[in-house]
Amino acid sequence: MVLIKSIIILIIGFALLMKGADYFVEGSSSVAKQLHVPSMIIGMTIVAMGTSLPECAVSVTASLTGNNSLAVSNVVGSNIFNLMVVCGACALFAPLTIKKDTLKKEFPLSIICAALLMVLGYVGMLLGHLDGGVFLLIFAAYLIWMIGSAKKARAAHKESQMMLEEGELVDEEIQILPLWKCALFIVGGMIAIKFGGDFVVDSASTLASAFGLSQTLIGLTIVAMGTSLPELVTSIVAARKNEVDMALGNVIGSNIFNILLVLGVAAAISPVKFLTDNIIDTVVLIAMSLVVLVFAWTSKMIDRREGATMLGMYAVYMAYICIR
Repeated sequence: MVLIKSIIILIIGFALLMKGADYFVEGSSSVAKQLHVPSMIIGMTIVAMGTSLPECAVSVTASLTGNNSLAVSNVVGSNIFNLMVVCGACALFAPLTIKKDTLKKEFPLSIICAALLMVLGYVGMLLGHLDGGVFLLIFAAYLIWMIGSAKKARAAHKESQMMLEEGELVDEEIQILPLWKCALFIVGGMIAIKFGGDFVVDSASTLASAFGLSQTLIGLTIVAMGTSLPELVTSIVAARKNEVDMALGNVIGSNIFNILLVLGVAAAISPVKFLTDNIIDTVVLIAMSLVVLVFAWTSKMIDRREGATMLGMYAVYMAYICIR
């Protein structure tokens, strides 16, 4: 009876994730069109923040209860999953074309954040209140930069529209949702994604326990991946809707959010232990980020073959985690 109930909850969870992501992407892309903001920026802000809610909730709750020793593992593990599995899976659906600005600015920033995490953690084997404050200050600067980029994009759009009007080449406006419906889709989608992720993680953990898997292995695999399910489903849905920029922006933005905001808040509330395994995993994150950057730099895109390679690299990493 318990197994049947868990299977039903698992199916409901996946349904909520899929439909929630569908509405979330539709609302977000409509906001991007209506405000004349590039999909990449929407992906790195609204979508990234929404899909990073599970990591933030887990880490903040753990900090408030003084039990945040696994906060770094959760964030670093989620970032590796986002980069290798989410990007890799999206590339299988549609090749991820990457703009020059993303290669020169946003992607390197995510690697710098990971390097800063490793340095600050390695120095005292602890992320203290000061380190949390540093992360939050950088996060505030990052948000200001994103807002500035959005303003520039809107100004450029208005200028191009004026030029088109002067030349009498204006096409009919693309059909977009009203703002109230966009907000409803985004908020409703986020709620569905949140509860869908919870249902999937809880039911999958119950099923794994029933089949004799250890709690440690479940924690390192199902729960760690579970907090990244929103990024995975949302990015795949975005890629299938041809919103490739939003899919990539979601991954890069989520990885930056996870380190700067999630660990920043967690460390500001209560110092976070930085273990030897965390150093190894952070080095793996940086190394994998550099590999993906090389893939992207060579052809300005990540194709299906490279996506499959990334998924294979993650499988090797998971095998190492299980052995460790």
